[in-house]
Amino acid sequence: MSTTQATKNCITLNGSAQIIAEYLKYGINSILFQRGIYPAETFESTQQYGLTILMSKDPKIEEFLQKVLEQTEEWLSKNMINKISMVITNAHTKEVLECWDFKMNAEIGDGDTTDPQKLTSSKDLKRIQNEIRDVMRQISATVTYLPLLDCICTFDVMIHTLQTCNIPESWDETGPAFIQNAQSVQLRSFSTGLHKVDTVVNYKMSS
Repeated sequence: MSTTQATKNCITLNGSAQIIAEYLKYGINSILFQRGIYPAETFESTQQYGLTILMSKDPKIEEFLQKVLEQTEEWLSKNMINKISMVITNAHTKEVLECWDFKMNAEIGDGDTTDPQKLTSSKDLKRIQNEIRDVMRQISATVTYLPLLDCICTFDVMIHTLQTCNIPESWDETGPAFIQNAQSVQLRSFSTGLHKVDTVVNYKMSS
């Protein structure tokens, strides 16, 4: 006989940051595959959010994303980030061709709001993952209308912080990515109850 637990779902700031870092990991990998930044044979499929997602198996990319996302998770748990940008550039000319912005907005949740570090959300995890699944589906669908990237491309990830942070030694401070003749498409947003994430793709119009 099975028993049901009536425990209240409780997402902390750390938990919210973890959910978003996981979304970024799958989202960035999906973009790398969908946009053909690396050969298809360097990816392998996995199941997440009820979808099949292609993940890079290149050790350098895995290590790079792990470091970036660990730092993202730490800063996000302190509400120190307002945006993460995945920038795709022409490897030869360094021209920015595409920029995927993941905008973070802090929310107050529904727990004790007197202490920022004690903020919690009772939003159901399955509902959050369903919202993320809808965004992931849109990321895959964007390929049908984004311009073809017909050159060798590379990518980078920028973390836009709200205040001065202790930047890791191996990292560089940089200015915003600029795209000439840019068009943008707003994708769906999702919320953990403590953070709302908006995904926008900015791209260069084909000349």
